[in-house]
Amino acid sequence: MDKLERNYTRFAFILLLFSLVLGVITAFSFIFHEHVKDYLPLQQLRPMHVSAALFWIISGASLNIFLHNQKDKTIPKNALSIRNVSIVLWQISIVVIFIHYIFKQFGGREYWEFPGWISLLLLLCWIGFCSYYFLFWKNEPNKRPQYIIMWGTGMLFFLITFIEQNLWQITWFRESFLQEVTIQWKANGSMVGAWNQMIYGTSLYLMVQISGKKEIAFDKKSIVFYFLGFTNLLFNWGHHIYNLPTNNWMRHVAYAISMTEWILLINIIQGFKKTLSETLRFKQLISYRFLIASEFWVFLNLILALFMSIPAINRYTHGTHVTVAHAMGTTIGINSMILLGSFAYLLKIDNIQMKQKKLFHAGFIIIQVSLVIFWLSLIAAGVFSAYEQTHLGIKTYASIIPSVVTSLYVFATAGLFMLIGFAIIIPYFFKGISKSK
Repeated sequence: MDKLERNYTRFAFILLLFSLVLGVITAFSFIFHEHVKDYLPLQQLRPMHVSAALFWIISGASLNIFLHNQKDKTIPKNALSIRNVSIVLWQISIVVIFIHYIFKQFGGREYWEFPGWISLLLLLCWIGFCSYYFLFWKNEPNKRPQYIIMWGTGMLFFLITFIEQNLWQITWFRESFLQEVTIQWKANGSMVGAWNQMIYGTSLYLMVQISGKKEIAFDKKSIVFYFLGFTNLLFNWGHHIYNLPTNNWMRHVAYAISMTEWILLINIIQGFKKTLSETLRFKQLISYRFLIASEFWVFLNLILALFMSIPAINRYTHGTHVTVAHAMGTTIGINSMILLGSFAYLLKIDNIQMKQKKLFHAGFIIIQVSLVIFWLSLIAAGVFSAYEQTHLGIKTYASIIPSVVTSLYVFATAGLFMLIGFAIIIPYFFKGISKSK
């Protein structure tokens, strides 16, 4: 790593820590809203937490692509300059976003609640990222490994969906509330598919590097996996607009292809586990554990997502804590575990002393156990609130809170323990960044 890459990696991990701390504060602020609303307003904390988590995922995904993709390659000077300027501007833009949040200056849309003009800066940065990446693309051999194609697809479609997500800034798109909401929900759904391509491509690359078997990225299974993921990117947004007056065929298509890429991802990871010798497994044990943790969370989220994708169930769960559970399980359990596994490989975390490994493993276990409790408590809160809204006819959320408050206490406490687990392991990543060359 050069100095800029080290700083960008630190920046990504600061975003992760920031999102975790803000998440815990937001959870307790939600429970004790009446007591802390003047000091810790939920309407200010929530967008800060969401943005920190969102930018950790996107920054981590792009950074992994930059670091993995340049291995054993000569970096063209013009590409390096474009990348460096884009990275600096990207970080400045994110800092500006949080300054606006601190001063309670909002103006965007769901998940992107900062003033709209900052999106132009982020767009310029991502165009720079894509330019850097595709300068390598033309130098690749004709038969490219699937992770190269997945990275390129993810970066390109993130650019497309980001532009689509910002169409609300054009007056015509705001003339119809229904039109604007449909585009927003559709764009955000497709955007998830875009960064999934980047992150799942990283997981495939990591499996190749740990096992030493390049054929994993060329076999038929990985090719099918790519096209399933690409199909999900194009159509899986149908889940996000179930509650809008859309054509039924959209719902049927979204349901038919629902979660197919996750099923295949589990299959690929299991195949990777079977072919990996004990020697290689223990050589990269920490990265291996993060990959296996992501497989576990793919399985749990697959079960939940299959239920949520059924229109009759989605009608009741949409917008409840069940949706939050799905988002958190995906963001922390799948995406973050893959990113952390990749960073562990890049930063050679497995080289730490045995005593430190035991402490690292303890932090890892705390994270996984806390995340399970965290996830289940959110589902419980969502089911209780959905029942009261639909069967008991309770319309105001304030009237629902008493029935879900126990679940929320468990959720907030589990989040606190999860923060402790991350606080144990993240310092090792910072040490690895300082030692990296």
